[in-house]
Amino acid sequence: MKKLFLSTLIVAIIAGCQPSHDHHHHQEEEESFIVRYDRPDASILRGVFIPEGKSYFYTSGLVAPVKNPDAIAGTYERYGNTYEQSIGILERIKETIGEAGFGMEDVFFLRVYLVPDKDGVVHWDDWFRAYGEYFNNEENPNKVARSTIAVHALANPDLLIEIEAVAAK
Repeated sequence: MKKLFLSTLIVAIIAGCQPSHDHHHHQEEEESFIVRYDRPDASILRGVFIPEGKSYFYTSGLVAPVKNPDAIAGTYERYGNTYEQSIGILERIKETIGEAGFGMEDVFFLRVYLVPDKDGVVHWDDWFRAYGEYFNNEENPNKVARSTIAVHALANPDLLIEIEAVAAK
């Protein structure tokens, strides 16, 4: 009985050590796809794996377009509040990456710099709401890996947010 058990165990070990062509082929297929490590309970990812051979597009830090050029500098009428600036920047990202043939579904990373308003309040929720209009929704279910950082100021004191984006496909 011991010999039968030992023989069966050795055969099982040898069989288990043999490469599986189906598994290997499936692994190669997976390695050609961008893999997003999800956080189902969050609107952002834990991380993203980009396999070799993908094309990348990096934006510089983009800021909001002037909403009203006639508005007095230093007022929210000129560039908008955090939400309005966020939307303006996300549209700029969409346009910029579109020029290179990328779409918002190709964005896998954002680095976001938020600045306190004149009262010292960082409007995180305004940014999060704008993000939700471009990512992790019905139109674009992709989430991104993201860093959101509060900083003291940006180069232009009227700006409340700056965003860098990285896309791959």
